[in-house]
Amino acid sequence: MTVLEERSLGTRGLVASAVGLGCMDMTGTYGRADEPESIATIHKAIDLGVNMFDTADIYGPFANEKLLGRALAGRRDKVILATKFGGAELDDEGAVVGGANGRPEYVRASVERSLRHLGTDRIDLYYQHRVDPDVPVEETFGALGELVTAGKVRYLGISEARPDTIRRAHATAALSAVETEYSLFARDVETSGVLETVRELGIGFVAYAPLGRGFLTGTVRSESALGETDLRRSFPRFAEGNLAVNVALLKRVEQIAAERRTDSSRLALAWVLDQGRDIVAIPGTRRRSHLVANVEAAATRLDAQTRQALRMAVPPERIAGARTSPLDPGIEL
Repeated sequence: MTVLEERSLGTRGLVASAVGLGCMDMTGTYGRADEPESIATIHKAIDLGVNMFDTADIYGPFANEKLLGRALAGRRDKVILATKFGGAELDDEGAVVGGANGRPEYVRASVERSLRHLGTDRIDLYYQHRVDPDVPVEETFGALGELVTAGKVRYLGISEARPDTIRRAHATAALSAVETEYSLFARDVETSGVLETVRELGIGFVAYAPLGRGFLTGTVRSESALGETDLRRSFPRFAEGNLAVNVALLKRVEQIAAERRTDSSRLALAWVLDQGRDIVAIPGTRRRSHLVANVEAAATRLDAQTRQALRMAVPPERIAGARTSPLDPGIEL
C-alpha cells in the first residue's frame, strides 16, 4: 500500500498530504452527480491517507459544502477542511447576487454560513476565492485575521491572486497557502511571479486542476465528449478548434508515459508534485478508482530525462486557448 507523503504548507504549522481531494465535481460541475459514490470516495481517501479536502461555497452553490459535511460526520478530526468564500456574492438561498465580494461584513457572514453547511466549529484553511477589485485586500484579510483570533479559522489562503496582492494579504494576516491552477497545460504561475513570490515569503502552494480539468487523463478528445451542462464547455482550451491542437500535445505526453509503462494521468500528476515539496496537488474526482490512481501517482519519481521530455512535449506557447473561462472573470492575471 502506498504511504502518502505529507508536506508543509507555509510556516505556521499546516501539514497536508501531498495529494488532496478537490470536491467540486461531486455536485455536478462536469457531469451528473453521484452522491453515494462521492461519499464512498471521500471515505476511501481518508483510508488512503488523504487529509486535504477542498470545497467552496460557490460549488453548488452550498451543495458541495453540505455533501462534504455529511461525508465527514464522525471523521472530522481526521482531515484538513479547506473552503473558500467570495468567488461571487451569494444570498442565503444560494442565488448569485453579485461579483467577487471581499467586504469584511461579507467575510464574517460567509464563514458562519460555511460552518453551518460543513457541520463543524472551525475551518482549517479558509481562502479568499477571488479578489474583489473594489475592496482593498488589507480590509478583507484584516477581517480574516480576526476570524483566526476567534478560532473559527485556523489558516488562511488566497486563490488566483497576483504577486502584489499576495504580498499585501500576507503582510496583513499571514498566509499558509496560495491556490492557483497548475499543470503541464497551465504553467503561467512559473512566469507570472506567483511561485517565486510564495517561495520568497514562505507560503505553501496548492495546485488545483493538476490534470488539466481532466484533459490530461485522455478522456476528452473532442467537444462532443463533454455533456451539455459540463462547465468545461465554457473554457476556450476545450473549444473544438483549440482542443484538436491540444490533443496533439497530449499524444506526446501519452507516448512518454507509454515508454515508462504508466499513463498520462499519473505522469502528469507526478510532474506537478515534482516541482517542489512546498506544493500540494488537489486533483478532483468522484470515483474511487481514479482516487487510487492519483494517490499512487504521488509515489512516482521522475528522473531528469523524464522532466525534460515532458517540458519539451508541452511548450506553453503551443497550448491553444486561454485557461480561464468568461464565467469566472475574477482571476487576477
